[in-house]
Amino acid sequence: MRPNDRDTPGPGDRWVVVGGVIFVAGALACVAAVVPLLLGTDPLPVLVYLLALLAPLGFAVALCGLLVGVRARRIPRS
Repeated sequence: MRPNDRDTPGPGDRWVVVGGVIFVAGALACVAAVVPLLLGTDPLPVLVYLLALLAPLGFAVALCGLLVGVRARRIPRS
């Protein structure tokens, strides 16, 4: 691996970053949805529970990015 190869983003790297951001947003929504239940206060609106579904979606996007990156490294360029 040449030194410049680490600085240039490879295929799928953007997917991993976007998936990480989506996952963090979903994880924060999960925490926000659970806290009122633990404290015994009124539950939050349904939108918060729907936003919590972003966590597995972000995980899937990041996993697809990793698979794209691995596949690009395995297939020799002609």
